[in-house]
Amino acid sequence: MTDRTTEPTGIRRGALLFIFFTVLLDVLGLGMVIPVLPKLVESFSGGNTAQAAGMLALFGTAWALMQFLFSPLLGMLSDRYGRRPVILVSCLGLALDYLLMALAPNLAWLFVGRLISGITAANFATAGAYIADVTTPAKRAAGYGVIGAGFGVGFVIGPAVGGVLGSVDPRLPFWIASALALANFAYGWLVLPESLPKAKRTAILVWRRANPVGALNLLRAHPDLLGLAGVYGLFQLAHQVFSNTFVIYSSYRYGWTTGQVGWALTAVGVCGIIVQGGLVRRSVARFGERPTLLAGLCFGTVGLALWASAATPTLFWIGLPMISLMGLFGPSAQGLMTRYVSPSEQGRLQGANASLMGIAGVIGPSLFNLSFAYFIAPSATHHPWPGAPFWLAALLLGAGLLLAAHYTRSAVRHAEQPA
Repeated sequence: MTDRTTEPTGIRRGALLFIFFTVLLDVLGLGMVIPVLPKLVESFSGGNTAQAAGMLALFGTAWALMQFLFSPLLGMLSDRYGRRPVILVSCLGLALDYLLMALAPNLAWLFVGRLISGITAANFATAGAYIADVTTPAKRAAGYGVIGAGFGVGFVIGPAVGGVLGSVDPRLPFWIASALALANFAYGWLVLPESLPKAKRTAILVWRRANPVGALNLLRAHPDLLGLAGVYGLFQLAHQVFSNTFVIYSSYRYGWTTGQVGWALTAVGVCGIIVQGGLVRRSVARFGERPTLLAGLCFGTVGLALWASAATPTLFWIGLPMISLMGLFGPSAQGLMTRYVSPSEQGRLQGANASLMGIAGVIGPSLFNLSFAYFIAPSATHHPWPGAPFWLAALLLGAGLLLAAHYTRSAVRHAEQPA
């Protein structure tokens, strides 16, 4: 591939737009698969719903495990060879993977496809490193807001589009997702410049750093960085309550139909886009990264507590703005964390962060689903308590708030230093 290395200050605006569209199309493809994958798995399971549910749990855990294992590797490779080739290869791999799943003749092939999907979707770490390369420390949180906005738009549009296409043919969303990923690869080949100059790349590959444990060792380089990583991990774990419990929780507690749940998810996604796409940048510019980070954790803790105690849909909607403002945390946290490592280690840092997301993705499904099942089951020792998973998430986020208040005290000092 042609080396299009440029200094970060000379990166074209189109490069940041490409990163946005890379994340958007990746998440759009993942979202399109959400409504059709269960039906496809069930068809391969002979219509056995219980067996299909077990397989879906296995698919979800395996996907998160691939993220955990391969994000550090892709991050390290991007530190050595540049961001551009890693991002483009991941886009091409994702296109071929969706094609494989569209043609999958049985459950085994579909499972292999999900494994590959988890590996190729690990390019989120490289996208994060790209943002660190092309933005100044003061504007880095706003750059990560671009990634967050891409996530939000993808998860708003993806399931709706997947549902419409899946009603025609359960395999059609896979075909369309493959075409989008291939178009993204072609677009990136033409417009994406390299963001990491050769002078700032790592000289050699240290393979022991490519494993998740080795990547996480980077976080031990500074006590405050390790503390921030712990807060980031708690945030990601608490966030798992949405993807794993929200649908069944709202159906059980409020009796919502699939359509009503869909509208609620759309509202959550739209509010998230507003926060990630605009409020983060304004908040960081006015108040700084540390206050914005702490505010996000505080709003999230209160919002989750409101949802946990929301016996009526009215209270649920009142809590939605608080939940949305939880999105102030992620970009601010990543912006602060990038200050503790050198330019040649940004890929490793984003790989380590993605590994934390993978750990949360492995733990979250069991933690929240099993707690929900336990507290709604008939029992002589307790009354039904459907809000238990959200109370648990609120406690995790509250613990993160206390840790963040301690470990971000030196953030002002690091804010005065170059990345």
